[in-house]
Amino acid sequence: MFRSFFPQPRMFFTSALAWTILAMALWYGLGSQLQGVLSVAPLLGVPPAGGDEAPFFNTDRVWLYQYIIMAGYLFCVPWYFLNANKRWYWWSVVGSVTIIEVVYFDVQIGAWMNDWYGEFFNMIQGALQTPGSVPIERFWGELSTVLYVLLPRIAVLVLNAFFIAHYLFRWRRAMTFFYQTHWQRLRHIEGASQRIQEDAQRFSNIVEGLAVALVSSVMTLLVFLPLLWNLSQHITELPLVGPVNGSLVWVALMSAIFGTVLLGLVGVRLPGLEFQNQRVEAAFRKELVYGEDDKERAAPPTIRELFLGVQHNYFRLYGHYLYFNVARYVYVQGANFVPLIAMAPSIVAGTMTLGLFQQVSNAFGQVEDSFRFLANSWTTIISLISVYKRLRAFESNIPHDAASGVDYDDPLFLLYSEPKTSDATPEQPAQF
Repeated sequence: MFRSFFPQPRMFFTSALAWTILAMALWYGLGSQLQGVLSVAPLLGVPPAGGDEAPFFNTDRVWLYQYIIMAGYLFCVPWYFLNANKRWYWWSVVGSVTIIEVVYFDVQIGAWMNDWYGEFFNMIQGALQTPGSVPIERFWGELSTVLYVLLPRIAVLVLNAFFIAHYLFRWRRAMTFFYQTHWQRLRHIEGASQRIQEDAQRFSNIVEGLAVALVSSVMTLLVFLPLLWNLSQHITELPLVGPVNGSLVWVALMSAIFGTVLLGLVGVRLPGLEFQNQRVEAAFRKELVYGEDDKERAAPPTIRELFLGVQHNYFRLYGHYLYFNVARYVYVQGANFVPLIAMAPSIVAGTMTLGLFQQVSNAFGQVEDSFRFLANSWTTIISLISVYKRLRAFESNIPHDAASGVDYDDPLFLLYSEPKTSDATPEQPAQF
C-alpha cells in the first residue's frame, strides 16, 4: 500500500515526524536569530497603517511563511538521494509536502479571517448603535480587504484540489502495477481483481483524505488554540463551574473527548462488519464474472444463495448503523449548542461585543472540530480499516524485499506481461 509509492515508508514517515519536531524547536529556539540572516521580509513585508491591525503579509508573518516553505522542501532534498523509488519521488515526497504546505497556509488565512470578523462585526455593531458613525467608505474598504485575501485563497484551493486528484491517481497507479508485477502469486486469492481495481483506489483516496484532515486539524490547533485561550479571558465564568483560566479550551477538549469515546464505543463492531460485507460482495461479483464466459456458471440457485448472503450482511450492517447514527447525530447536533451554553453568563451580562462573539464562536468551532477529528471521521475510519485489512492480507503474499516504483512501462511489469506457457510457481515471482 505504501511501499509501492513512498520511499522506505517507515523511515520516511518517522523522519518526517522527527524533522517537524526539529523544525519547531529551531523556530522557537533560534527563529529570531535566523530571521536577521535569512528573512526576505524586509523586501516583501507590508507595514501596518497607523492604528490598524497587522496586515496578512507583515514582516513577522512573511518570515514565518518563508520558514515553513524552507523547512518543508529542505526535507525533500535528502530523500532524492536515499530513495530507490525515484519514479514516484516528485509525487510521493515533493507532492506530499506541497499539499501540507497549502493546508498550513489555508489555516493561516483562517486565523487572519477570524481577526477580520471581529473587527468587521464590531464595526457593524457600532453602526447599528450609532447611525452615521461608520462612513460607507470604511465599510466598502473592509469588504475589499477581505476580497483581496479570499480570491487568491479560492484559486489556490481549486488548484490544490486539482493537484490532489492527480496525486491520488498516481498513488493508485503505483499500487496497481506493483500488485500486477506479482499477479501470479496473487491471482488465486479470493477477490484479487477487486482488491487491485477497487481497493487500491479506495485506500489511496481515504488515506489521503484522512491524512490531510489530520494535518489540518493539528495545524488548526497550533494556530487557534492560543487565540481561543486568549479570547477565553473575556468569558467571565462557565455555568455551574465559575471562572476558569482558558475556559473555552477546556470546554472544547471535554466535548471532543466525550464524542470520540462515545462513537468509538458505539461503533466498535462496524469495521469487522464492513470487512465481512466486502467478502460476500466479492464472492457475488466473482460468480457473475464467471457467468459472462461460462454458461454453466451464475446459475439461478447459486446467484440466489450468494445474493441472500449479501442481503443478510447488509441488513445486519444497517441495523448496527442505526444505533451508531443515533449517537452520532445526537452528539453532532448537541455539540453546536456547547459554545452558546459556555458563553451564556457572559452574553447575559453584556460583557461581549458582537465582534468578540463572532471571534469566540469561530475560534471555538475550529478548535473543537480539530479536537474531535476522530469523532468526525469515524465512519471514514471504519471504511479504511476494512480496506486495510483486505489489502494487508493481500500483500502478505508479496515478498518484503520486492522492488517498488513499478509502472506500466517498467521492465519488471513488461517482463511479467510476456506470454508464458504455464502459471508461475509461488517462488518464481520473487525475481521481480
